[in-house]
Amino acid sequence: MTNHRHTWRSTCLLVLIAVPLAALAAIEDIPVTTQSAEARLAFDAGQAALDRGDGQQANDLFRTAVAADPNFTYAWFNLSNVSFSTEEFNAALRGGEQGAAHASEGERMLLEFNKLFLDNNFNAQIEIANQLTRKYPDSPRAWMQLAGAQAALNRFAEQRATLEKVIGMAPDFSPAPFALAGSYLFNDPKDFARAEKYYRQAIKTAPGVDMFYWALGDVYRGTNRLEDARRYYKLALQLDPKDLTAPIKLGHVNSFLGNFDEARADYDRGLKAAGPANAGFLAPFNAFTYVYAGEPARAIQDLENLVRQIDGFGAGADQRLNAKVAALTSAALIAMFNGLYDDAERVLATRAALLRENAKVVGTEKFTNIQEAQIAFFDAQLAAWRGDYKNAAALAKKNAGLVANENNARKDEPYHEVMGLIELRRKNFRKAVAEYRKADLTQLHNKYQLAEALEGAGQKDEALGLYKEVSVNNFNTVDFALLRSAALKKAG
Repeated sequence: MTNHRHTWRSTCLLVLIAVPLAALAAIEDIPVTTQSAEARLAFDAGQAALDRGDGQQANDLFRTAVAADPNFTYAWFNLSNVSFSTEEFNAALRGGEQGAAHASEGERMLLEFNKLFLDNNFNAQIEIANQLTRKYPDSPRAWMQLAGAQAALNRFAEQRATLEKVIGMAPDFSPAPFALAGSYLFNDPKDFARAEKYYRQAIKTAPGVDMFYWALGDVYRGTNRLEDARRYYKLALQLDPKDLTAPIKLGHVNSFLGNFDEARADYDRGLKAAGPANAGFLAPFNAFTYVYAGEPARAIQDLENLVRQIDGFGAGADQRLNAKVAALTSAALIAMFNGLYDDAERVLATRAALLRENAKVVGTEKFTNIQEAQIAFFDAQLAAWRGDYKNAAALAKKNAGLVANENNARKDEPYHEVMGLIELRRKNFRKAVAEYRKADLTQLHNKYQLAEALEGAGQKDEALGLYKEVSVNNFNTVDFALLRSAALKKAG
């Protein structure tokens, strides 16, 4: 699941949600440069939409802003963050360049920050975000940018300290407690009591925002109080009957409870509320119900059918491509985890062709390398699952070579994930533990497989703790669909 309404760059919205109008007079803002009153009006409305978590409406409003003023760098920057595809993201950044020479220094910094996403240059993003806070030390939005950069590098203690600073400087700035709550809800070390506290603080500041209510429902879902979660999702729907996220979350609850027909009806309701750009990314949840029901082959079939249907959803070509990649990624993982290796090979071949098509559209060597690294990573996983460890290791090394020049402290995590899987499948449990500890443990399957390695190595207490974490994760990803049942058994 995501923490915001669904857009391609939904993970970036933490750093962009608008300052509530009541707080603007008391705090500094990153300067906004436009001579067009119409563009500024649409820009402010777009930020208000972000404040409500409405990515689609924000996208529409920022498009109105840049149509009124094509040189409006800040509006282009914000548009990039509510884009629904790599291509749309990249096009918005190119649009931002048009007026960059006349933009404020802060706007140029923001633009440069987002350009670095296409290079996976997270270390440089931290540097720019720090420069931004030095230039605008009293701007909550500048500090939120830093918090987002810290989170991207899994520096959650630093992120939380930054968000606490924002809350101290602007107590009425609801995005800060909202982001802090999300950090405690989703990131280790988790603290559900603090997550609830900060979501309630956001609600107190902006009591009419439906997003805050379904986010609070997520806390109850995370602590396995599913009926309480259901109550808050329904409250969010009362606040906004057109909310597309709350029905999806009701579907998650019903998926966990085994009410699969009800879950599918909930998902269909959410899809009906979603715009064309969102629908392709939300539709896979229907397929996940078959994973929970123990029918992985049906789930794969549904996801491949979805890929064929996405072209009819009415979204742009770039949005369709990214939605197809997301669906195929889930299908490949379902196939690999269930031993359906021929299905996985077929799915990954289709996925690789789409990634290469995407790379051609973006047209940079660095982004091409990122896509090729993704292809090598998934091919390496399939080889490891099949027991072809020599080829798996070679593909893992290929992945590492393709990202070697990235200025990104996390660039080697996929390599260690594959090597961990190789050692786990070989039953070299201690070596597997060492590799998985260097992989991305925010990914649920890595946490579960680390638990398997620890169990095999005789470290049963730590393994049991991880199995318990996975078993009650209660956030509907393909990983959780695949692992929930097994984790519950392991956790006792």
